[in-house]
Amino acid sequence: MNGQNPAIRFVGVSKSFGGKHVLDAVSFDVPQGAVCCILGRSGTGKSVTLKLLMGLLKPDSGEIFLNDLQIEDLDSAHLVKARKKMGFLFQYSALFDSMTIGENVAFPLRRHTSMAEKEIQDKVRKRLAEVGLENELDHMPLELSGGMRKRAGLARALALDPSILLVDEPSSGLDPITSKEIDTLLLSLKTEEKTTMVVVTHNMSSARRIADILIVLNEGHIVAQGSVDEMDRSKVDVVRQFMSASKGD
Repeated sequence: MNGQNPAIRFVGVSKSFGGKHVLDAVSFDVPQGAVCCILGRSGTGKSVTLKLLMGLLKPDSGEIFLNDLQIEDLDSAHLVKARKKMGFLFQYSALFDSMTIGENVAFPLRRHTSMAEKEIQDKVRKRLAEVGLENELDHMPLELSGGMRKRAGLARALALDPSILLVDEPSSGLDPITSKEIDTLLLSLKTEEKTTMVVVTHNMSSARRIADILIVLNEGHIVAQGSVDEMDRSKVDVVRQFMSASKGD
């Protein structure tokens, strides 16, 4: 995309559970500042791919690089250090229900930095303002709608200014209007902060809006990868089924 080394590299990555190959020698690159959407039917390894990128799982074989750092054999201390450069937006936001929205966003700053309290509060307000929640600072997560919780989760994911953002099902449980609002936020991150993103999604309309690269997983293999236009021309049945699902939206 810009001549730099890829932000993310999977090289021949395999992962099995109970003898079942979930990923079988999977390889792909995500350029710096690109949005990569991973598609596939349930159980095809999409979430496993995210967990491998987070270091929550280790591959059976293959190599995983984040900004040229090989992560699959890192010890826990070095893995924690690597994760500080990544943000995670989980499917159900994963906010702490016992903390206010402001405290949720402040949590990674207090845990992983030595910032003064005023700096932390300034950063919290900045990130919440970016997602349109500046007035919800003192609310509890359960007081917010699903879409607002998702935006709060995004603000928390961005608290440490990550260069890589991993997103699991950003549209899950959201109405189409709110889903588009989340997509707009993700696209603004890409444009303004050059954040590299890997997004697991079942929502093809969303994938069409935000993706530079689409990857389709099926039975442990990448059956196709490329731009939206390239995928629209694919002759692979499962790819055609996914791409036709959003036509006319």
